Order: sequence, then C-alpha cells, then structure tokens
Amino acid sequence: MVWKLNNMKVITAPEPLKTTTHSIFLAGSIEQDVAERWQDRVIENLKNLPITILNPRRAIWDSSWEQSIDNPQFKEQVTWELDALEKADTILLYFDPKTKSPISLLELGLFAKSGKIMVCCPKGFWRKGNVDIVCERYGIPQFENLDTLISNLKKHLSK
Repeated sequence: MVWKLNNMKVITAPEPLKTTTHSIFLAGSIEQDVAERWQDRVIENLKNLPITILNPRRAIWDSSWEQSIDNPQFKEQVTWELDALEKADTILLYFDPKTKSPISLLELGLFAKSGKIMVCCPKGFWRKGNVDIVCERYGIPQFENLDTLISNLKKHLSK
C-alpha cells in the first residue's frame, strides 16, 4: 500500500520503492502480537515532514507462510526489505525489549558500516550488550527510547 499523510509518503511492502524525497526504512521488531506497533508512532510523529517512509509491516501477512526461498510470498517480502534497506537514506532500527528480533539483529549486522543507521535499544532487550558493542564499534547513534530517537531523527533531517 502507498499512502500520503500530510507531507509524508508511506510505502509498505510489497509496493514498488519509488522515492523522490529523503527515505527512512523502519527496521526493527515486528513480531506479531508481541512487539509494540512502534512504526505507527514514528509515522505519526514525522507526518508533517516531506519524507518517504519505507515500512515493511504489510497490510496483509499470513504467519502460516513457510519461511522458505521456495515460497513466493515470503521471498517477495524478504527481497523487498533488503531492497528497501539498501535504497533508504536513513535506517531506524528499534529493538523492542519484549521480543527476540533475530532479523533485526541480522539487519544491524548487514548495515552497521553503512553510516545510515540510528538505533533504539532500550534496557531489557535480551542482546542489548551485543547491540551496544556493535553501535560503539561502528559509531552508530544509539538512543534509550523511541521518543529520543524520533527527536534526534528530526534534528538530523533539519540539517
């Protein structure tokens, strides 16, 4: 789905990644019925900015889909996410303490050297120590809560 909210454009998987403004990929915890719907908070807080949000949380997801390269729906989702991560100007990465988020940890590893990640890893996330060390090593800005991450993103975008 592609939709507009004030000055913002939101593209959700698996829509084509057509961007003409600064693009932000919302990486992080999505685990159904466990993770906070933090993407909605980010979108609401940034809705007046002329940006494009790349949101992997698709409108229709079937948790029974086999996680296999041979499953076309699953492969489409993962490919869309990888393409969006590469295309994005900024990657927001949020680790919800109520989740394990193995794919988010993978994304941190894949893009740690990219210079375009901002991380929020609150106390209580089961691998916070690992996240802290990776962020320190690669100079990734890290924030203790989502509100602080959003505030710092706004400052970054105003430069």
